[in-house]
Amino acid sequence: MSPREELDELGYTILPRWLPQDLLAELRATVAELYDREGDTAGSEFKQEPGCLRLANLVDKGDVFQHVIAAPEILALVEHVLGAEFKLSSLNARTALPGCDAQPLHADMGAIADEHGYWVCNTVWMLDEYTPDNGPLRVVPGSHRWGKLPQAELPNLRAMHPREQLVTAPAGTVVVMNAHLWHGGLDNRTTKPRTALHAFYCRRDKPQQQYQKQLVRPEVQARLSPAIRRLLAIDDPLNDQLAREVTVRSGFLK
Repeated sequence: MSPREELDELGYTILPRWLPQDLLAELRATVAELYDREGDTAGSEFKQEPGCLRLANLVDKGDVFQHVIAAPEILALVEHVLGAEFKLSSLNARTALPGCDAQPLHADMGAIADEHGYWVCNTVWMLDEYTPDNGPLRVVPGSHRWGKLPQAELPNLRAMHPREQLVTAPAGTVVVMNAHLWHGGLDNRTTKPRTALHAFYCRRDKPQQQYQKQLVRPEVQARLSPAIRRLLAIDDPLNDQLAREVTVRSGFLK
């Protein structure tokens, strides 16, 4: 199957060793430097997770990350899932430390496709190799088409699903995933950390997971190209309205 056919049928597609080695090395070095610089506050703009290291708001923290959020081949696959009108919802890093627990099966944002179709799509940029033992991604192929959330169907979200598959691949691989797919990271049973970037996209009529206009500093915004500004929805009045509504409704956004 082609990548687009895999997204339709399975809910995900794997692009092995897609990242050039020089970009992979730069991303690794930048993420490591940010972990050192941010220390105990790393990930605090979004969330911190026991057993893992996290970084959030990465568009604000290095021009190198624009290569991640705006890669044309990857965006074409995101568009296949979401349609032409989409935006970056967040760009984070997650490092599964040795001994970290498995995540429950979930769909990102608790999302179910609506009358307009799918509205969330995630991309996983493997900065380290994913092996069966170091916290790989597990997915339930085809579950993006079921129109149900796992918590409504399963008594134990951490148990093995009879239809699940493990996604293992070399460093530099990119996975594009319809984020309505049931998925989760497994426990890291090795002695080494495992790191990935998650560039997460949503339809333009949905609120961002992280409100980019507020989080990205004005001096960084001033350097962005028109195409990147549009991808971040920085100049989009609808995006501002959606962020205000989320703030009023839940206090989720600062």
